[in-house]
Amino acid sequence: MFTGIVETTGIITDILINGTNKTFWIKSPLSGELKVDQSLSHDGVCLTVEEIKDGQHRVTAVSETLSKTNINDWADGTTVNLERCLALNGRIDGHLVLGHTDTTGTVHQITENNGSWQYIIEYPDQFALLVIEKGSITINGISLTIFNISDNSIEVAIIPYTYEHTNLKHLKPGEKVNLEFDLIGKYVARIQQVRINK
Repeated sequence: MFTGIVETTGIITDILINGTNKTFWIKSPLSGELKVDQSLSHDGVCLTVEEIKDGQHRVTAVSETLSKTNINDWADGTTVNLERCLALNGRIDGHLVLGHTDTTGTVHQITENNGSWQYIIEYPDQFALLVIEKGSITINGISLTIFNISDNSIEVAIIPYTYEHTNLKHLKPGEKVNLEFDLIGKYVARIQQVRINK
């Protein structure tokens, strides 16, 4: 369980392909503090730390994860957002995040607004019921507030701190981002679906 508050970023330093899996070495300020078998959010995707060496850590994404996230687009030098799992004695500064990406979205437009930035993100329209005005969404592991909703897009505003301390500053229109919709909204939608089908 995570909160969507990014702690730091890491850089992909090496990629290995093993069958349908991809293994990544990532260098970050957190890597030396991690433990093997620890869960760590990478751009909003929960991956297990497999090895730690020389200020880097190794993780593997299986085919199911690769098919539902932007991880296939990672290359040497890619910057990824990192967050360690929630400590139960801490504050939840963002919202409850599982680290299980629902789908990818596409950056449609980025607008600088005199010191802040607005991003329009497009996503498959079957997820439209899971977004609400002023609700929460996780984009590349970042807890953000939604506004300007349409059937297949949302808009989010980015403050300077978030822009400077995450990989949002590297995004360009047309690039994919990982989206995790609000956990509570997914449960409500599921309950309604079951009731309708009965």
